Amino acid sequence: MQQYGVREVEKLLQLPRSTLRALVKAGFVTPSRGARRAWLFSFQDLIVLRTAQALVAAKVPRARINRSVRELRKRLPAAMPLSGLSIGAVGDRVVVREGSRQWQAESGQYLLAFEGDPDKGALKVIQAPQLEKSPSAEDWFERGLAVEEHDRRAAIDAYERAIAADPGHVDARVNLGSALHEEGRLQEAERAYREAIEACGDEPLLLYNLGVLLEDMGRKTEAFEAYKFAVRADPGLADGHYNLALLCDELKRPMEAIRHMAQYRKLTGRRPA
Repeated sequence: MQQYGVREVEKLLQLPRSTLRALVKAGFVTPSRGARRAWLFSFQDLIVLRTAQALVAAKVPRARINRSVRELRKRLPAAMPLSGLSIGAVGDRVVVREGSRQWQAESGQYLLAFEGDPDKGALKVIQAPQLEKSPSAEDWFERGLAVEEHDRRAAIDAYERAIAADPGHVDARVNLGSALHEEGRLQEAERAYREAIEACGDEPLLLYNLGVLLEDMGRKTEAFEAYKFAVRADPGLADGHYNLALLCDELKRPMEAIRHMAQYRKLTGRRPA
Protein backbone atom coordinates (compact mmCIF):
# COMPACT_ATOMS: atom_id res chain seq x y z
CA MET A 1 0.00 0.00 0.00
CA GLN A 2 1.40 3.38 -0.99
CA GLN A 3 2.14 5.77 1.85
CA TYR A 4 2.78 9.50 1.93
CA GLY A 5 5.05 11.55 4.19
CA VAL A 6 4.11 14.83 5.85
CA ARG A 7 5.67 16.95 3.11
CA GLU A 8 3.82 15.06 0.39
CA VAL A 9 0.51 15.45 2.25
CA GLU A 10 1.13 19.17 2.69
CA LYS A 11 1.79 19.50 -1.03
CA LEU A 12 -1.05 17.28 -2.24
CA LEU A 13 -3.75 18.65 0.05
CA GLN A 14 -2.43 22.21 0.40
CA LEU A 15 -2.69 21.81 4.18
CA PRO A 16 -0.50 23.83 6.55
CA ARG A 17 1.43 21.59 8.91
CA SER A 18 -0.37 23.15 11.89
CA THR A 19 -3.74 22.11 10.45
CA LEU A 20 -2.45 18.63 9.68
CA ARG A 21 -1.22 18.22 13.25
CA ALA A 22 -4.55 19.45 14.61
CA LEU A 23 -6.52 16.95 12.52
CA VAL A 24 -4.26 14.10 13.63
CA LYS A 25 -4.49 15.23 17.26
CA ALA A 26 -8.28 15.35 16.94
CA GLY A 27 -8.21 11.69 16.01
CA PHE A 28 -9.54 11.91 12.46
CA VAL A 29 -6.63 9.77 11.27
CA THR A 30 -3.96 7.68 12.97
CA PRO A 31 -0.91 7.68 10.71
CA SER A 32 1.65 4.93 10.95
CA ARG A 33 5.29 5.62 11.78
CA GLY A 34 8.25 5.33 9.44
CA ALA A 35 11.96 6.06 9.75
CA ARG A 36 12.77 8.32 12.71
CA ARG A 37 9.11 7.91 13.74
CA ALA A 38 7.95 10.22 10.95
CA TRP A 39 4.24 10.11 10.13
CA LEU A 40 3.15 8.06 7.12
CA PHE A 41 -0.35 8.48 5.68
CA SER A 42 -2.38 6.13 3.48
CA PHE A 43 -4.54 7.18 0.53
CA GLN A 44 -7.59 6.78 2.79
CA ASP A 45 -5.98 9.07 5.36
CA LEU A 46 -5.57 11.76 2.70
CA ILE A 47 -9.25 11.66 1.78
CA VAL A 48 -10.37 11.64 5.42
CA LEU A 49 -8.08 14.59 6.22
CA ARG A 50 -9.37 16.62 3.29
CA THR A 51 -12.97 15.79 4.17
CA ALA A 52 -12.59 16.55 7.87
CA GLN A 53 -10.94 19.88 7.11
CA ALA A 54 -13.78 20.92 4.81
CA LEU A 55 -16.49 19.83 7.25
CA VAL A 56 -14.82 21.66 10.12
CA ALA A 57 -14.65 24.78 7.95
CA ALA A 58 -18.36 24.33 7.11
CA LYS A 59 -19.11 24.25 10.86
CA VAL A 60 -20.65 20.77 10.71
CA PRO A 61 -21.11 19.49 14.30
CA ARG A 62 -18.11 17.56 15.60
CA ALA A 63 -20.12 14.43 16.41
CA ARG A 64 -21.47 14.36 12.86
CA ILE A 65 -17.99 14.81 11.42
CA ASN A 66 -16.63 11.96 13.51
CA ARG A 67 -19.46 9.67 12.44
CA SER A 68 -19.17 10.67 8.81
CA VAL A 69 -15.43 10.20 8.48
CA ARG A 70 -15.54 6.91 10.40
CA GLU A 71 -18.12 5.47 8.02
CA LEU A 72 -16.44 7.09 5.03
CA ARG A 73 -13.18 5.32 5.83
CA LYS A 74 -14.93 1.94 5.88
CA ARG A 75 -16.17 2.45 2.32
CA LEU A 76 -13.15 4.11 0.72
CA PRO A 77 -10.99 2.10 -1.71
CA ALA A 78 -7.37 1.50 -0.74
CA ALA A 79 -6.16 3.59 -3.69
CA MET A 80 -7.54 6.19 -6.06
CA PRO A 81 -10.05 4.43 -8.37
CA LEU A 82 -9.58 4.86 -12.10
CA SER A 83 -12.99 6.50 -12.26
CA GLY A 84 -11.85 9.26 -9.90
CA LEU A 85 -13.34 10.25 -6.58
CA SER A 86 -14.91 13.41 -5.19
CA ILE A 87 -16.54 14.16 -1.87
CA GLY A 88 -19.17 16.77 -1.11
CA ALA A 89 -20.79 18.20 1.99
CA VAL A 90 -24.55 18.64 1.53
CA GLY A 91 -25.69 20.33 4.69
CA ASP A 92 -24.28 18.10 7.39
CA ARG A 93 -24.12 14.99 5.20
CA VAL A 94 -21.10 13.66 3.34
CA VAL A 95 -21.78 12.51 -0.20
CA VAL A 96 -19.23 10.57 -2.27
CA ARG A 97 -19.10 10.41 -6.04
CA GLU A 98 -17.06 7.57 -7.59
CA GLY A 99 -17.39 7.66 -11.35
CA SER A 100 -21.12 7.57 -12.08
CA ARG A 101 -22.01 6.24 -8.62
CA GLN A 102 -22.98 8.52 -5.78
CA TRP A 103 -23.56 7.48 -2.20
CA GLN A 104 -23.99 8.86 1.29
CA ALA A 105 -20.93 8.23 3.46
CA GLU A 106 -22.73 7.49 6.74
CA SER A 107 -25.19 4.96 5.40
CA GLY A 108 -23.62 3.77 2.17
CA GLN A 109 -26.99 4.51 0.48
CA TYR A 110 -26.67 5.22 -3.22
CA LEU A 111 -28.05 8.53 -4.49
CA LEU A 112 -29.35 9.42 -7.92
CA ALA A 113 -27.70 12.83 -7.94
CA PHE A 114 -26.04 15.37 -5.74
CA GLU A 115 -28.53 17.62 -4.04
CA GLY A 116 -27.27 21.01 -5.05
CA ASP A 117 -24.84 22.62 -7.39
CA PRO A 118 -21.14 22.16 -6.54
CA ASP A 119 -20.53 25.72 -7.64
CA LYS A 120 -23.43 27.26 -5.72
CA GLY A 121 -25.14 27.06 -2.38
CA ALA A 122 -24.35 24.59 0.34
CA LEU A 123 -22.56 21.88 -1.63
CA LYS A 124 -18.82 22.21 -1.54
CA VAL A 125 -17.07 19.59 -3.63
CA ILE A 126 -13.70 18.41 -2.40
CA GLN A 127 -11.94 16.88 -5.35
CA ALA A 128 -9.62 14.08 -4.35
CA PRO A 129 -6.02 15.02 -5.13
CA GLN A 130 -4.48 13.76 -8.32
CA LEU A 131 -1.85 11.74 -6.55
CA GLU A 132 1.55 11.88 -8.11
CA LYS A 133 3.72 8.86 -8.34
CA SER A 134 5.87 8.74 -5.23
CA PRO A 135 9.51 9.61 -5.91
CA SER A 136 11.69 6.56 -6.42
CA ALA A 137 14.90 5.87 -4.54
CA GLU A 138 16.83 7.18 -7.54
CA ASP A 139 14.70 10.36 -7.58
CA TRP A 140 15.54 11.03 -3.93
CA PHE A 141 19.21 10.26 -4.57
CA GLU A 142 19.32 12.73 -7.45
CA ARG A 143 17.66 15.37 -5.26
CA GLY A 144 20.34 14.81 -2.65
CA LEU A 145 23.09 15.26 -5.22
CA ALA A 146 21.47 18.45 -6.50
CA VAL A 147 21.30 20.18 -3.10
CA GLU A 148 24.27 18.74 -1.21
CA GLU A 149 26.69 21.50 -2.14
CA HIS A 150 24.53 24.30 -0.68
CA ASP A 151 22.19 22.48 1.74
CA ARG A 152 23.80 19.40 3.25
CA ARG A 153 20.97 18.83 5.73
CA ALA A 154 18.41 18.68 2.93
CA ALA A 155 20.72 16.27 1.12
CA ILE A 156 20.88 14.05 4.21
CA ASP A 157 17.08 13.96 4.31
CA ALA A 158 16.95 13.06 0.61
CA TYR A 159 19.50 10.26 1.00
CA GLU A 160 17.58 8.88 3.97
CA ARG A 161 14.41 8.85 1.87
CA ALA A 162 16.26 7.09 -0.95
CA ILE A 163 17.40 4.42 1.48
CA ALA A 164 13.89 4.05 2.90
CA ALA A 165 12.63 3.45 -0.65
CA ASP A 166 15.50 1.07 -1.50
CA PRO A 167 17.61 -0.20 1.40
CA GLY A 168 20.09 -1.64 -1.10
CA HIS A 169 20.88 1.72 -2.74
CA VAL A 170 24.64 1.73 -2.15
CA ASP A 171 25.33 5.20 -3.57
CA ALA A 172 22.71 6.79 -1.29
CA ARG A 173 24.22 5.01 1.71
CA VAL A 174 27.74 6.12 0.78
CA ASN A 175 26.63 9.73 0.36
CA LEU A 176 24.58 9.71 3.56
CA GLY A 177 27.56 8.58 5.61
CA SER A 178 29.83 11.10 3.89
CA ALA A 179 27.37 13.98 4.43
CA LEU A 180 26.94 13.12 8.12
CA HIS A 181 30.74 12.96 8.45
CA GLU A 182 31.09 16.38 6.84
CA GLU A 183 28.45 17.75 9.24
CA GLY A 184 30.52 16.53 12.17
CA ARG A 185 27.84 14.03 13.17
CA LEU A 186 30.41 11.29 13.59
CA GLN A 187 28.44 8.78 15.65
CA GLU A 188 25.51 9.04 13.24
CA ALA A 189 27.89 8.61 10.31
CA GLU A 190 29.36 5.49 11.87
CA ARG A 191 25.91 4.05 12.46
CA ALA A 192 24.93 4.87 8.86
CA TYR A 193 28.02 3.07 7.49
CA ARG A 194 27.59 0.01 9.68
CA GLU A 195 23.91 -0.28 8.78
CA ALA A 196 24.89 0.11 5.13
CA ILE A 197 27.48 -2.66 5.33
CA GLU A 198 24.93 -4.89 7.03
CA ALA A 199 22.39 -4.17 4.30
CA CYS A 200 24.68 -4.12 1.27
CA GLY A 201 27.54 -6.42 2.20
CA ASP A 202 31.26 -5.71 1.90
CA GLU A 203 31.06 -2.80 -0.53
CA PRO A 204 34.62 -1.44 -0.84
CA LEU A 205 33.69 2.26 -0.75
CA LEU A 206 31.52 1.82 2.35
CA LEU A 207 34.36 0.02 4.11
CA TYR A 208 36.93 2.60 2.97
CA ASN A 209 34.76 5.53 4.10
CA LEU A 210 34.20 3.84 7.44
CA GLY A 211 37.97 3.56 7.78
CA VAL A 212 38.41 7.28 7.09
CA LEU A 213 35.74 8.09 9.67
CA LEU A 214 37.26 5.83 12.32
CA GLU A 215 40.67 7.40 11.73
CA ASP A 216 39.16 10.85 12.26
CA MET A 217 37.64 9.54 15.49
CA GLY A 218 41.07 8.40 16.66
CA ARG A 219 40.18 4.70 16.46
CA LYS A 220 43.15 3.70 14.36
CA THR A 221 43.12 -0.04 14.99
CA GLU A 222 39.47 -0.24 13.89
CA ALA A 223 40.28 1.97 10.90
CA PHE A 224 43.07 -0.42 9.95
CA GLU A 225 40.60 -3.33 9.95
CA ALA A 226 38.10 -1.38 7.84
CA TYR A 227 40.76 -0.50 5.26
CA LYS A 228 41.92 -4.12 5.18
CA PHE A 229 38.38 -5.30 4.43
CA ALA A 230 38.06 -2.60 1.76
CA VAL A 231 41.17 -3.61 -0.20
CA ARG A 232 40.31 -7.27 0.24
CA ALA A 233 36.93 -6.58 -1.38
CA ASP A 234 38.59 -4.48 -4.10
CA PRO A 235 42.37 -4.99 -4.49
CA GLY A 236 42.38 -2.16 -7.02
CA LEU A 237 41.27 0.45 -4.47
CA ALA A 238 44.39 2.62 -4.63
CA ASP A 239 43.35 5.08 -1.93
CA GLY A 240 42.73 2.17 0.40
CA HIS A 241 46.28 0.93 -0.05
CA TYR A 242 47.66 4.45 0.42
CA ASN A 243 45.76 5.03 3.66
CA LEU A 244 46.75 1.59 4.88
CA ALA A 245 50.41 2.33 4.18
CA LEU A 246 50.30 5.53 6.23
CA LEU A 247 48.32 3.91 9.02
CA CYS A 248 50.58 0.84 9.14
CA ASP A 249 53.53 3.18 9.55
CA GLU A 250 51.79 4.84 12.53
CA LEU A 251 50.93 1.44 14.02
CA LYS A 252 54.56 0.27 13.73
CA ARG A 253 53.84 -2.31 11.03
CA PRO A 254 56.65 -1.39 8.60
CA MET A 255 56.50 -4.42 6.32
CA GLU A 256 52.78 -3.97 5.70
CA ALA A 257 53.33 -0.25 5.16
CA ILE A 258 55.91 -0.99 2.46
CA ARG A 259 53.68 -3.58 0.78
CA HIS A 260 50.65 -1.32 0.60
CA MET A 261 52.65 1.67 -0.61
CA ALA A 262 54.14 -0.50 -3.35
CA GLN A 263 50.66 -1.60 -4.36
CA TYR A 264 49.52 2.02 -4.41
CA ARG A 265 52.38 2.96 -6.72
CA LYS A 266 51.65 0.03 -8.98
CA LEU A 267 47.97 0.96 -9.27
CA THR A 268 48.49 4.67 -9.83
CA GLY A 269 51.83 4.68 -11.66
CA ARG A 270 53.13 7.47 -9.47
CA ARG A 271 54.90 8.06 -6.23
CA PRO A 272 52.82 9.50 -3.38
CA ALA A 273 53.15 13.25 -2.81
